[in-house]
Amino acid sequence: MLKQTDVSEEQIEQAVAVLRAGGLVAFPTETVYGLGADASNASAIRKVFAAKQRPADHPLIVHLAETAGIKNWASVVPREAWQLAEAHWPGPLTMVLPRASHVSDELTGGQSTIALRVPSHPVAHRLLLAFGGAIAAPSANRFGRLSPTSAAHVREELGDEVDYILDGGDCPVGIESTIVAFRNGRPVVLRPGKITADQIAETLQSEVAPPLASSPRVSGTLPSHYAPRTPLRVVEQEAFESKLRREAARGPVAVLARRGRPSNTRAALWQVAPEAPEAYARHLYGLLRRMDSAGCELIIAEAVPDLPEWTAIRDRLTRASAEEAEAPKAASGA
Repeated sequence: MLKQTDVSEEQIEQAVAVLRAGGLVAFPTETVYGLGADASNASAIRKVFAAKQRPADHPLIVHLAETAGIKNWASVVPREAWQLAEAHWPGPLTMVLPRASHVSDELTGGQSTIALRVPSHPVAHRLLLAFGGAIAAPSANRFGRLSPTSAAHVREELGDEVDYILDGGDCPVGIESTIVAFRNGRPVVLRPGKITADQIAETLQSEVAPPLASSPRVSGTLPSHYAPRTPLRVVEQEAFESKLRREAARGPVAVLARRGRPSNTRAALWQVAPEAPEAYARHLYGLLRRMDSAGCELIIAEAVPDLPEWTAIRDRLTRASAEEAEAPKAASGA
């Protein structure tokens, strides 16, 4: 697999040509791989929805090369947004702002807001600079499933639905960006990520307000999301061993735990997750994919600590283990 620095200028140029022709390019960001399309091309954006089988009212995140580009897509940029951009861009932070008049409903899911971020991954940055425009890019996977953190994951998920894949190696963060909106000057965390609510509050010297029912819809916040096809159950540490014994007696079980495999376990597959939250996040989706392909009837994940630095991981595991709602209808044009 190519390293981040092994993506050639010719490959970047090929990717840019695909984007300009209205095609789809998968590319690495520091969080997960994105399925990119020209954010100014409504037809290309519809291809993203079709490839992902994504509901039409589920907004996309628009990726920019530089912070200054925010003015081209947002009609209002509050002081707090500029402060967060200065502190955390480029990086795994998405901000939701009032959209500019030219922004299409396809990008925003029909809402009056738009989600923007400046990624820090060197390949994403090179692609954005060479393209010279904004790239709309949700995660490069089927809607609601595990996000891809390598080019191989993209190929497994989407195959020929993607016109070109830039292989920049494994994503160093491994979970999706923090999403922040603003209400009356206060930040609202709509999706937790590597950048924590405490970091946002410290940057702005302002308390983080809770989301409301009227908060904008954003990516990755449905009750069931980031899910393997194999049913997943998250079990608190005190009940973990007894739950595992019961389930392993019924059929093959895969386990994700931060402890080593005991000698007497009947688990079919045991995956040891890192103890530190950043490393855990980096490997989470890859480990879940491995267990999902193991032919087991159930995945049991040991619950992670209920601490601020684990908030984003607990969020992903909770959504991945939720009972799946009725399958979403594909966007028009699918």
